[in-house]
Amino acid sequence: MSSSNTLLERRYAALGLMLIAPTVLVFCAVIIYPLVSAIYLSFFNIFTPTLEGEWVGLSNYTELLQTGQFWSALGNTLIWTIGTLSLQIIFGIAMALVLHQNIWFRSLARSLILFPYFISTVVAVLVWKWLFNDLYGIMNHLLISAGIIDFPMDFLGTMPNAMVSVILVGAWKYFPFVVIAVLARLQSIPDALYEAAKIDGAGPIARFFDVTLPQLREVLVVIILLRAIWDFKEFDLIFLLTGGGPINDTQTLPLLVYQEAFALNDMGRASAYAVVMMAIMLVFMIVYIRRTRSEGGS
Repeated sequence: MSSSNTLLERRYAALGLMLIAPTVLVFCAVIIYPLVSAIYLSFFNIFTPTLEGEWVGLSNYTELLQTGQFWSALGNTLIWTIGTLSLQIIFGIAMALVLHQNIWFRSLARSLILFPYFISTVVAVLVWKWLFNDLYGIMNHLLISAGIIDFPMDFLGTMPNAMVSVILVGAWKYFPFVVIAVLARLQSIPDALYEAAKIDGAGPIARFFDVTLPQLREVLVVIILLRAIWDFKEFDLIFLLTGGGPINDTQTLPLLVYQEAFALNDMGRASAYAVVMMAIMLVFMIVYIRRTRSEGGS
């Protein structure tokens, strides 16, 4: 009897391996292999068109840390990430609170609020570049008509206008994700908590800070970690809006990796930049994994 059970267990184990094998192969092909290749190439001086070069060891990393371009790009990345993430959280919570109320157009508004998140980044950038245009853009027209400015502003060609504009567009594009997550949590907060707060004499502001915000704390931590990871590696929106300009004032680490690899044809140094960028993102990922595990355990 025991031998038959052992044989059955072996068959189930073999079946499990067969079922999971395709997933493991895909995982290795799209994650493990590129990761190992990037680390390997970072120790070489590689010419991108031919992928030929020579071993340089840690020279790419030492030069990377000694150049001001890396630290400037890292600073721009942190400014972009913190700025757009802060606005996403503020706008997302505010809009979720509005959509949580019993308003007559709530269903339509909940559908329309997802529009920026689902629209193509290319289309969104084209629309915003038209709005920001210093010759015929509607933003300059409205500001001049309101008497706020006397002459058209170059939103994307001068600093700090370019960074502020990129942050605003990024916040507009991605804040619906925050709305969805916060709104889902708001709907699960017991009404008894608000009723008890009202009995204690708490007003709307006090109820928000004493009831709503503590209930949102867990989901906000997860949102901030996820959005920080995604915003830190954002490439297409910034590249299409400013290309890293003016000069390199909005150049982030992903744009720097692209420039080194395909504009300067230095795949080795680009790989070093990518590995350092991955190491920084790994910190956020570790915090996120530990957070989700602790929530699952509790």
